[in-house]
Amino acid sequence: MISVVVLGAGNVGSHLVKTLQRAKNINLVQWYSRDKNSIKSGPKDIELCHNLNNIKNADIYIIAVTDKAIEALSKKLPFENRLVVHTSGNIPLKKIDIKHKRGVFYPLQTFSKTSDLEFSEVPFCIETMRKEDSNQLITLANYMGSPSYMINTEQRQALHLSAVFVNNFSNQLYRIAHELSDHKSVNFDILKPLILETAKKVQFTSPYNAQTGPAKRNDQGTINYHLRTLESHPDFQEIYKQLTNSIKITHGLKKL
Repeated sequence: MISVVVLGAGNVGSHLVKTLQRAKNINLVQWYSRDKNSIKSGPKDIELCHNLNNIKNADIYIIAVTDKAIEALSKKLPFENRLVVHTSGNIPLKKIDIKHKRGVFYPLQTFSKTSDLEFSEVPFCIETMRKEDSNQLITLANYMGSPSYMINTEQRQALHLSAVFVNNFSNQLYRIAHELSDHKSVNFDILKPLILETAKKVQFTSPYNAQTGPAKRNDQGTINYHLRTLESHPDFQEIYKQLTNSIKITHGLKKL
């Protein structure tokens, strides 16, 4: 049995609490948040805590707060020589105060409070200073039903940057497409099978080989038509130009 305290009630913390509570061989000892309103009604049988002086003993303390708050919170914890990990994709392990056994337990996934997640599909990137701490975090991920990988800080930061491209940037492109289709009274749902098929392709082939479209074909007539269509949306037009040129460069074609 591994005992855990979760510190933070944002998207990541909330999902972790739900999963840890359901998992066998895990004792979720407490859920901490400085803001009393953020976890007024937590899941049943979980002790809520709003004062760091009342934090109880546990094997692992998971800091799931904003990146800028990780270092300060780790310093304020009223104990030392216990395993304290953060869940950030970008913050170095050494930003956790040196008085603790330090680690990273980074779930590489997008989190929204309103969407349920199956943690069997959430990989955890693990980094620690000591092998015994790594083993404990690997066991924790296993109890949660999640795959885990030993990833150093530079690798994790590269993964986080990559995640911004595949998740945040792609979602912004969906939003642009939604606006363009709405503008012509076209239901965005018509595009959803294409979104799913595009994501499905890269499960079986490289993004390089999966690329299609006018930029890959060097179809300048279609590209010029699209650019004219976007003249009333100069910001969208610039994104179109940048991405078209990126595809052309990747596939050895002449830029716009």
